[in-house]
Amino acid sequence: MDAFGDLFRGVRAQGSLFGSTTLTAPWSLRFVDGAPLTLCTVLEGSGWLVPEGLAPEHLAAGDTLVVRGPTTFSFVDEIGTGAEPIECGEDCATPEQGGTLHRLGWHDPRPDDPAGATTLVVGAYPVRGEIGRRLLDAVPDVLRVAPGGTADAVRDLLAAEVAVDAPGQQVVLDRLLDWMLVCALREWFDRPGGRPPAWYAAHRDPVVGQALRLLHAEPAAPWTVSSLAGRTGVSRATLAKRFTDLVDEPPLTYLTRWRMTLAADLLTGREAATIAEIARVVGYADAFGFSAAFKRVRGVSPSEFRRTATDAPDRAGVPDLGTAHAR
Repeated sequence: MDAFGDLFRGVRAQGSLFGSTTLTAPWSLRFVDGAPLTLCTVLEGSGWLVPEGLAPEHLAAGDTLVVRGPTTFSFVDEIGTGAEPIECGEDCATPEQGGTLHRLGWHDPRPDDPAGATTLVVGAYPVRGEIGRRLLDAVPDVLRVAPGGTADAVRDLLAAEVAVDAPGQQVVLDRLLDWMLVCALREWFDRPGGRPPAWYAAHRDPVVGQALRLLHAEPAAPWTVSSLAGRTGVSRATLAKRFTDLVDEPPLTYLTRWRMTLAADLLTGREAATIAEIARVVGYADAFGFSAAFKRVRGVSPSEFRRTATDAPDRAGVPDLGTAHAR
């Protein structure tokens, strides 16, 4: 696992939050749930995505937009359309499904005369927990990916699957949407002149990229700068400087923050793990040392964090103790 891949641990499309529709003008679809991430891709035709408080975005065939919540938005045939807005009505998803007012999974059939029609595919992602927050912090309010990149092949598969009615279709669509989201974010981070997060750009460096992969694959290991340098084949001084220059913080500072991110989600997971158990999972020999590190990074003790987070609504979707770190 790497720093980018780890952020998608709890980010999965769900059938109830997927939709596709083929529209003929005039139309106005209103998405009012403010899902943490919503992926919109136009398979054919064109239209306008109008985020609340932001500039309208024109989408042609092959274009993909990712909208970060809580921004709500409309998809219309043209700016100032006379069509009455359509919301989810009685088919709204529940908060446990990732949105308070997101239309449940639907697939509107193509009209008898599809000439000039526009087909829109939408996937809403309930991104929860501290790991998911790191992903949200890395993206803008609206992220655009034009056709011509690696996402094209996934979009073609998505279009083909939407057009059929076969057993297991929803599972296929969910996984294709996940794949599409990863491709969209990766292309946006890699775009010419882009400014990706430091941890993402650092993966291109053969030394620092390897160090990041090791830290994410084995976060509980008793790492030192020397042991990490030995695994990456450079001197301690070389690794410390290159890592700090590229990631904007020393390697063990990065590791501590990542461990505390993992711990924060474990503290509010479905399993009632003790502080001592969580400490061992994230690489601490005892609860005292872990608690001191957690308070230093988070500003509150693990117990206080758990109590506050447990009182907050909708903590579904954070990992349990068995999925704390990837190997």
